[in-house]
Amino acid sequence: MTTRIPHLVAVLLAAFSISSAHAQFGQEPVTVTGEVNAAQVRPGDQIAIAVVIEYAPEFHSWPAEVQADKVEKKWRDFIAEYDTWTAISTGSPDGFQIGPVQWPDLHSARAPDPITFEPADTLALSGRAVVYVPVLVAPDATLGNTTLTATLSFQACNADSCLPPDEVRIELSIEVIAPDALPAEHSAGDLFAGFDASVFAKMQSGESSTGSDSSSESRTFFGVTLPSTDGFIGVVVIALLAALGGFILNLTPCVLPVIPLKVMAISKHAGSPGKSMVLGMWMFAGVVAFWVGIGLPVAFLTSVTDPSRLFGIWWVTLGIGVIIAFMGVGIMGMFMIQLPQKVYSVDPKADSAWGSFLFGVMTAVLGLPCFGFVAGALLAGTATMPPALILTIFAALGVGMGVPYLVLSAKPGWIEKIPRTGPASELVKQIMGLMLLAAAAFFIGAGIMAFVGERPAMVASLPWWGKVVQWWAISLFVFAAGAWLLVRTFQITKRAKPRAFFTLVAVVFAGLALLVGVGMTKKARDDFWILYTHQAWQESVDSGKVVVVDFTADWCINCKVYEAMLSSEPIRSELLRGDVVPIKGDNTSNKAEGWEKMSEYGQTGIPLLMIWGPGLDEPWRSNAYTPDMVLEALGEARGDGVEAAPVD
Repeated sequence: MTTRIPHLVAVLLAAFSISSAHAQFGQEPVTVTGEVNAAQVRPGDQIAIAVVIEYAPEFHSWPAEVQADKVEKKWRDFIAEYDTWTAISTGSPDGFQIGPVQWPDLHSARAPDPITFEPADTLALSGRAVVYVPVLVAPDATLGNTTLTATLSFQACNADSCLPPDEVRIELSIEVIAPDALPAEHSAGDLFAGFDASVFAKMQSGESSTGSDSSSESRTFFGVTLPSTDGFIGVVVIALLAALGGFILNLTPCVLPVIPLKVMAISKHAGSPGKSMVLGMWMFAGVVAFWVGIGLPVAFLTSVTDPSRLFGIWWVTLGIGVIIAFMGVGIMGMFMIQLPQKVYSVDPKADSAWGSFLFGVMTAVLGLPCFGFVAGALLAGTATMPPALILTIFAALGVGMGVPYLVLSAKPGWIEKIPRTGPASELVKQIMGLMLLAAAAFFIGAGIMAFVGERPAMVASLPWWGKVVQWWAISLFVFAAGAWLLVRTFQITKRAKPRAFFTLVAVVFAGLALLVGVGMTKKARDDFWILYTHQAWQESVDSGKVVVVDFTADWCINCKVYEAMLSSEPIRSELLRGDVVPIKGDNTSNKAEGWEKMSEYGQTGIPLLMIWGPGLDEPWRSNAYTPDMVLEALGEARGDGVEAAPVD
């Protein structure tokens, strides 16, 4: 990836200025040392490695990636794309189990602003930072001398710019002695005072057994593990679904009849199966390029700003919903997108690589009257995603749409198996339209709630059912999609297999719709959360009780998953105890008071759960948590003596 020119120049200038400073003062920007809390261990022992990072005055390094949610989005995006998160990789011989890295707190530091490149405040590792790595010695560990290694990767920065990334490898020698032997005393002073030894119980139970840094963990809710879109598996699932969607777009009336004509044109120009395959690959590339080109503007927008906050402006969110509703009605046949006549006159010849590439681009362009509505809705729906994920989705759509051309160019004889246009392809458009109307209901409802959220009097008078009207509208459209799919399938075909398959799909659609509607209704009717205000929060904290604040928003889909978890057992019972005050920080509107409280702790993204209590010196907080993590945090907040797992 190409580095920004200003950033590259800044790195070179920093390297010169820092090396000059080192020559003058004889001080390295960053010094790394390591220590183990026991030089001799027995099989089954628990030990810890301390990696001590000493920063010269005014220097720092970026946080670990697991601490990314603690810095503003502009810093996160910039570091992920151009700089280096601080990380530790560990190596150990057989018989040693490495646990999760425990990172120290972040501190305020000055660094070049990602947008203006002027010095600005952010959070980073600075001063003297001690990173702990827990290690379990296996009961069958081999006796004798061995070496544990820890490699620290970091990027040193000051207020002006950053040095190139660097690595420091630490080797620590230890001796495994007999189980009945007495280890020699090994004093490390107060170096390990901040180490959280409760992690060993989890390592032994199998809950936490890796020392690698990762913010891509799967999330488990009530026994169901969901892949995170931050991790490889989650991205693959999203890409496969997008590819399936792209393939389905081929079934629309604007595209389906064109597929045989385009493939036959390629075969005619090719003259041989081998060249036909090559030209088909170039056409496939053209279709993918079209979709990537559509996704680029949104990816660029999310790389320079935080578009999620736009949804807090009620008229923006409401407007997006109206536009998507307009698109949904259009794709169902109420009106058509009319392309300029000059577009239809463009006829690239598919007798060369470049011609076939343009052939693929134009094939996708000419399908816009049928699926342009879907593309427009995706532009709005993906606006809160990371740039890389946006491009992955749009590229996968192109792959799904282009696969038939790739396959049929290699096997032209299969053209006869392609279904013809008719009621089935019209049904595809109608189902897409109903799903777009469901998406429109979501955005319109979020826009209305953002409008209401700016007016306390309206919030106070809003009945509980008023908070779920939009969810029943969403459920209604999804249910209608399932019901219409079932009805039309039996009208269109008499074959048993298609009827059985699409009946199953229809039942899934309808069932999910009812589950969402009933679930959101129950949640709103039994709502026990107090609405966040600065006064309510302060009075609750002053009372000495445990205060739990769930920062959420109606336009945040992830938030709804976490809200359901917090309102279900076993957490619900804990939150309803007399010593706990559950508060909802409804940040649907940009003017909500909860944003101010989040900014006090350097937090910019939701979902976010924060817990205050007499047993905590600093509030517990997390953007991604499980029921067990919350229960442990509540116990520590009460001062029960149960320490919560570290959450970055």
